Amino acid sequence: MKKVILVTGGARSGKSRYALEYVSARKRKAFIATATACDEEMSDRIAKHREERAKDFLTIEEPLDLAKALRLLPHDTDVVVVDCLTVWMGNLMHRDGVGGRPQVEIEDLLEVLRNPSCDVILVTNEVGMGIVPDNEMGRCFRDLAGSVNARVAQIADTVVLLVSGVPLTIKGKK
Repeated sequence: MKKVILVTGGARSGKSRYALEYVSARKRKAFIATATACDEEMSDRIAKHREERAKDFLTIEEPLDLAKALRLLPHDTDVVVVDCLTVWMGNLMHRDGVGGRPQVEIEDLLEVLRNPSCDVILVTNEVGMGIVPDNEMGRCFRDLAGSVNARVAQIADTVVLLVSGVPLTIKGKK
């Protein structure tokens, strides 16, 4: 049976590193990157993440249609790391604006996660544990991220929370 694992936590808490280490021994690995290089700082972040990944990952860059990217993985893929859901949600909000609700993309992703073709490790951020954003877009994003994270966690076999680099399994088994 294929597993879905959600890796969550704060910014710079080691989520991506944890996900990559978790799959390091697997043979046929894929990586779906959701970030786009919208400025120089983001380009540097993307380059750093590329360096962190071993060369044996099939890398797919897909900022919007995550479900399609998961469906189109090669049939012999053992595991895929999706990094990250929060950036993906930000991309959807950027496309749709404050009033937009990317329900189709979210429902498509959840449907794929209910019956994945391989093990899926999803990286996301906990964004609702801090201050309430002072603007409508920030509040909408926080609410969307919290809602999507909760729905993915319901489907996930395992949920791991990273706190200061320390992984805590809060659902299922490691």
